[in-house]
Amino acid sequence: MPYYRRVGEIPHKRHTQFRNPEGGLYAEELMGVEGFSNDSALLYHRGLPTAIVDAVAVAEDRGSLQPNHPLKPRHFKSQDLKFGADANAVDDRRRLFGNADVTIGFVVATAPSPLYRNAIGDELLYVQRGSARVETIYGVLDVADGDYLVIPTSCTYRVIPNGEITLMALEARGHVGPPKRYLSNKGQFLEHSPYCERDIRGPEAPLLVDGEDVEVLVRHRAGLTKFTYATHPFDVVGWDGCLYPWVFNIRDFEPITGRVHQPPPVHQTFEGPNFVVCSFCPRKVDYHPESIPVPYNHANVDSDELMFYVGGNYEARKGSGISIGSLSLHPSGFTHGPQPGAAEASIGADYFDETAVMIDTFAPLELGEAADASEDPGYAWTWSKRGPVNG
Repeated sequence: MPYYRRVGEIPHKRHTQFRNPEGGLYAEELMGVEGFSNDSALLYHRGLPTAIVDAVAVAEDRGSLQPNHPLKPRHFKSQDLKFGADANAVDDRRRLFGNADVTIGFVVATAPSPLYRNAIGDELLYVQRGSARVETIYGVLDVADGDYLVIPTSCTYRVIPNGEITLMALEARGHVGPPKRYLSNKGQFLEHSPYCERDIRGPEAPLLVDGEDVEVLVRHRAGLTKFTYATHPFDVVGWDGCLYPWVFNIRDFEPITGRVHQPPPVHQTFEGPNFVVCSFCPRKVDYHPESIPVPYNHANVDSDELMFYVGGNYEARKGSGISIGSLSLHPSGFTHGPQPGAAEASIGADYFDETAVMIDTFAPLELGEAADASEDPGYAWTWSKRGPVNG
């Protein structure tokens, strides 16, 4: 995270004695990335964060990933996915897409999740609908419609929905953060950035939960393990540093516009290992007297483009069956663009009321079981208005 934060009680100097009211030492824990060479936080526990009393392998079957073959543009309806009445935001994610760099899942949750941490990489959760209390070792974060939640690698957390919450979950094999071009060499957001420190929410107070023999589900490179800890991991009395979970709402993204159509990098919000995340928000559009506001046909020769439609009306996709909750996948190797008639219809428009989350990956996205369960098979033919010659 690009700036320092201090929460709860901490000692004056790091790595020095810090005692509880009974005279015992609090247990100091360094959470750091890239081998002591990048951002970190120091947390102070009432119990030992190393004290486990059991470790059990947990079986998991997310189904296989299938290549996008034959190669074609695809449309998926997340609203068609089914979830149980007691689904939670961790165990019941259904995998839509994935590659070696990122897994993209979807869930409609109503029940509290187990305590969980992902030791493979950061997670980015996007709240399409609903709200939840997210408890972490750093404290509590409340999330609602339009919030992005960045959860750093190995941060223990759980999601407690307020009723029903709909989430898209990105699991990275590495770290997620603001694009480097938005930051100074000391980590401050620069003036041209479409959001800044004032738009970011972090934990404000310790959570301090007591408990014994507490189970935590951990995702790691070999699979899933359920640890049982002697004391509750949410026993942190204070912490400080630049590594912590944080929230940014899509409505606080300030769109960058121009006289003619601006390319997708102006919408970039996050970067991860071999992928980027962009936010398309309601905005004034191109003001050249002869401008065409919708996107031109383009071939992203190095990336797959996944668009998640979450609000308003996406002008370039009218007439294609796209609606709120849809996901379109336009792969590398295929030229994509607006639907027939959309370019002409957009001329003269001065404002687009649309909200979408876009994920561009630099390795092909393969299709998971949830993609297979929610695909609209006719989408690829909506530009030509007719299907395959052999049916």
